Amino acid sequence: MRWTLACATTLAALITTSAGSHALAADAGEVNIYSYRQPYLIDPLLKEFSDETGIKTNVIFASKGLIERIQAEGRNSPADLVLTVDIGNLSQAVAAGITQPVESETVDASIPASYRGVNDEWIGLTRRARVVYASKDRVTEDSITYEDLADPKWRGKICIRSGQHSYNVALVASMIAHLGPEKTEAWLRGVKANLARKPAGDDRLQVKGVYAGECDLAIGNTYYMGKMLTDEKHPEQKEWANSVKMLFPNTGGRGTHVNVSGAVLAKYAPNKDNALKLIEFLASDTGQHMYAEVNHEYPTKDGVPWSELVQSWGTFKADEISLNEIADLRKAASEMIDKVGFDDGPSS
Repeated sequence: MRWTLACATTLAALITTSAGSHALAADAGEVNIYSYRQPYLIDPLLKEFSDETGIKTNVIFASKGLIERIQAEGRNSPADLVLTVDIGNLSQAVAAGITQPVESETVDASIPASYRGVNDEWIGLTRRARVVYASKDRVTEDSITYEDLADPKWRGKICIRSGQHSYNVALVASMIAHLGPEKTEAWLRGVKANLARKPAGDDRLQVKGVYAGECDLAIGNTYYMGKMLTDEKHPEQKEWANSVKMLFPNTGGRGTHVNVSGAVLAKYAPNKDNALKLIEFLASDTGQHMYAEVNHEYPTKDGVPWSELVQSWGTFKADEISLNEIADLRKAASEMIDKVGFDDGPSS
């Protein structure tokens, strides 16, 4: 069954009228999911899960506000788990006090500790690398480092979305972890000076900028390549994608920065056992393969094969730094991005 966020009140009324209602919902074999991930990205997995277990999945989708909604609902929240992207959103859920640890030997055995919260309060389900999309026509380099992006030779040649977007905040946090704050600030000022324009738009529009000749390099997540190459409704995006090559920064050294999509178990989950079963399914070989295939992402479980399309992008070494460390440095990274006036563009 599918709901929009506007239907959440109805769902809450049906499930949370009383503690007895919670018990009835659990007996019915349901799991209630609040999802920041778009329906088409998770529907195939939820169907497979229901087919295997008989557990019905009820989903509320919204692009924002779900964490705050669960806070407001408190003990009466019908939410069993939240599906979201980025370590920033996962750590926000933890900081908001809406989570509880995922106590599962199955999940612990499947997902490496670097892709789980310190106390298993969040679970990483897929990975995406933050890479450089380089013009096939104008860039001869076949390798690059994040540090190289501050080299004056790229002056006026880099496109990127807002520095304050969670994907870039996490990238800057990873640079602080590796280089320290002083060197990272100098690096960030160098990248800002090399921008072709003020940061704006999503990752796909940065690739469009390369296609249009506005810049030679774009910073983006790997799965956007998959989105562009398979977007039949917008065939022009295939042209954008085919105009660039994907470079995995620092893959010959410490590794390319990766982030995750993931799940948290709601603090007052009325159907906790079913929610755990769903998380275990998403961490299983079947769930990991399907999740990665549908979303053009990388599994977090070792040994699960990448999709054919993702394999075509080549192999890379992932930065092994724990995302828990990245989460701890996000505030410092955000403040640094504002300090250098990154989103004001190169001429400021």
